[in-house]
Amino acid sequence: MSARKTDDSGVLVIGLGRFGSRLAGSLIHLNQDVLAIERDLERVQHWSARLDRVVQADSTEETVLRQLGVADFQRAVVAIGASVEASVLTVLALAELGIPQIWARATSEKHAKILDSVGAHHVIFPEAETGDRVAHLIVSRMLDFIEFGDDFAIAKVRVPESIVGRRLRDVSPTDRYGVMVVGAKLPGEHFSYAGPDTVLQRDSVLVVEGSISQVQRFAGLE
Repeated sequence: MSARKTDDSGVLVIGLGRFGSRLAGSLIHLNQDVLAIERDLERVQHWSARLDRVVQADSTEETVLRQLGVADFQRAVVAIGASVEASVLTVLALAELGIPQIWARATSEKHAKILDSVGAHHVIFPEAETGDRVAHLIVSRMLDFIEFGDDFAIAKVRVPESIVGRRLRDVSPTDRYGVMVVGAKLPGEHFSYAGPDTVLQRDSVLVVEGSISQVQRFAGLE
């Protein structure tokens, strides 16, 4: 088995139902280190042979999560769908542990509001989001993307720090990174199409196109 990336301490996935298990598998496919937590023993046994690390535990208990070393993780996904109470209590426990990025599955708008109020940073509606898509967003700096087949995507990314203040013609993103910058938008301003003289300003959101791997590489520039 190839070595997993340990950047950002991997990804914690809580809940191995249909969505959670698909998400965990997608993250591993993206070469991420994954720790999965599931309360149901049968599911734990089923997935233990397919995922790197699967633990049976009650994720609603902060002390249990702390004992499992969850506080060391930078990114966590609460994929619990069967119990709103367990979902909310798990997000609350993760927030108490100070996890910087908490993604949580919601089953309704009301559920989403509660998750947001107790500490979720990103709320997911699995009916509209696939595990593959969420996995890409978690491990990259893309804000959003739409993929058209395997070799083309349009994505929203923040201007990488290393190219802030430079003109698009000087950066040459198509030649250097294989992506085309279509447009740019500053907070509070209207979207505008990008041209060679467009200055890449800090806090701007860019619309870029290219393959998923090319866009991820561009978004991840330091």
